Amino acid sequence: MKLVMDKEYIEYFEETRMKFQEELLREAVNVRTKINDILVIGNINLLENAHKLVMFTIGEEKGQLEDFARVEGISWASHNLTLAFKLEWVQAIRRTLWRFLKIYDENKEFQHPFEFFYQLERQVNDRIDQFLNVFFLSYSDYKDQLIEAQRQLVENLSVPVIPITQKICVLPLIGEIDMIRVHTIEEKTLMEIGRLRIQSLIMDLSGIAQMETEVIDHMMKIIDGANMMGCECVITGLRPELVRKITRLGLSFENKALTKASLQQALEDFLVSR
Repeated sequence: MKLVMDKEYIEYFEETRMKFQEELLREAVNVRTKINDILVIGNINLLENAHKLVMFTIGEEKGQLEDFARVEGISWASHNLTLAFKLEWVQAIRRTLWRFLKIYDENKEFQHPFEFFYQLERQVNDRIDQFLNVFFLSYSDYKDQLIEAQRQLVENLSVPVIPITQKICVLPLIGEIDMIRVHTIEEKTLMEIGRLRIQSLIMDLSGIAQMETEVIDHMMKIIDGANMMGCECVITGLRPELVRKITRLGLSFENKALTKASLQQALEDFLVSR
C-alpha cells in the first residue's frame, strides 16, 4: 500500500536531502564519528543508504524495502559491523523523518484530521520496523551460515587425513578428544577411507596424552569399521600413560591394528616395503 501523499513527500525529501542529512548527523551522535570508518571497512555509504530508506518508507512498495533490508543485513554481517550502531542509526533516521514531516505540514499549513495522522504514523513506523526486522533476520541468517561453515572447517581440520601415496594415508591426532570429537573422527575417517579407497591408514596418537574410557572404546570401534572396509590401521606414537590406561581396561590394539613406536618408523617401513 502506498503512503498517504507519497508523491508530495517524495518531492519534498528529494529537495531537502542535504538538510535532512545534516539534521540526521546531529541526531546520531555516536554513529556520525564512524561514518568514514564504515565506508572504508565495508564500502557502506550510510548517508546514501539513509536516503534510500526514507524513499522506500514514504513512497515505495513493501517488497523493495524488504529487498533493501536483506542486502543491508548481509553487508553488515559480512563485515562484522556492530548492530548497536545500525539500530541507533535507523532510530535517528526515524526521528529525523518525523521531524521533517512535521516541518512539511507546518510550511504547507495543513490541518489534517486525526485519522490522517494515525494512518501516516502507522505506515511510516510499520515500514521502518519491517526494515529492522528483515535486516536483523538477514544479518542473523548470514552469521549462522558463517558459523556453520567455520564449524565444518574446524571439523575437517581436526580430522586431517593426509594422503602419502595412492593407498596409504596418515591421520595425525592432537589435543583433547572428547565424545563429540571422536564421533566426528569416525564420520570423517570412514568417509575418507571410502572416498580415497585407502588401504593403509596410519593413525598417529603422539599428540594425545589422555583419553576417557568411552573415547578409547570408540576409537577401537573406528578401527573395526576401517578394517571392515578393507583398510589396515597402524597406530603410532602411543604415550606410556595412555598405554597404561588401555591395558588397565583390558583392551589391546594387538588384534585390531599394527603398532609402531613413531610415525617416522611407520612411514619408513611402509614406504620401503610397499
